Amino acid sequence: MDRSRRNLLLGKPLQVAPPLRLPWVISEAVFAEGCTQCGDCLSACPEDILVRGGDGSIRVDFSGGECTFCHKCVDACAEPLFRAADEPAWLAALHIKDNCLAKNSIYCQSCKDVCDAQAIEFRYDSAIPTPRIRQSLCTNCGACVGTCPSQSLELIPLLEPDYVQ
Repeated sequence: MDRSRRNLLLGKPLQVAPPLRLPWVISEAVFAEGCTQCGDCLSACPEDILVRGGDGSIRVDFSGGECTFCHKCVDACAEPLFRAADEPAWLAALHIKDNCLAKNSIYCQSCKDVCDAQAIEFRYDSAIPTPRIRQSLCTNCGACVGTCPSQSLELIPLLEPDYVQ
């Protein structure tokens, strides 16, 4: 069921996931209030996956690489915006969109090939194997997101436990 369409027809506000922020950020509210947008994290990130959004705020963009969880962005930040590094970097879930090549009967396993955690598996439900995500194994590093030729993978920040459909 498309919840956003249903909410629109019922006159309810649309629930939109916030952009993915730096790893280990306490919450979107803490980040929005406490980030000074100084850019220290941008210059500290060796993978260059941190970018400025249209509003100037910092967000993660995996199109050019993956997070290696080096902690340099957190170390560069002077603000108290972060959880402990022994917790998961993001409270997010990997989602495969409907434009996935494998879901559309075109052989592709590029996401599986770059997933060191082996969180993406392919099953032969038909002649072309289709991807399945094992969320419990996913580190949310984003390696698969930038590699996907159809841009069909996304990390969705979790607003509530049942956000990802």
